[in-house]
Amino acid sequence: HLTALIARFRAGARALGLPVNDSDSPIQPLILGDEARALAVSDALLARGFLVGAIRPPTVAPGSSRLRITVTAGHSESQVDALLDALADVLAAAESRRSA
Repeated sequence: HLTALIARFRAGARALGLPVNDSDSPIQPLILGDEARALAVSDALLARGFLVGAIRPPTVAPGSSRLRITVTAGHSESQVDALLDALADVLAAAESRRSA
């Protein structure tokens, strides 16, 4: 079940054009680069009910801030899909603010 959920998340993230690493781990980092962006996206996801931590310097190198997405066997396919939908919405909103 967990392996299928991880594969579902990774396939959905790739379909959205999100930068996923080659990892079959339940922990799926989504590298966003900018520390402020990672924090803003994490906060926006929390407002939608998703607890996704922003990992930033000094834990990771400057310019490689990321979201730490953890998929567990306790999640359902619909929860993974809902997270992907939320990520798409939040990241699109963040991009439109950055380009404005």
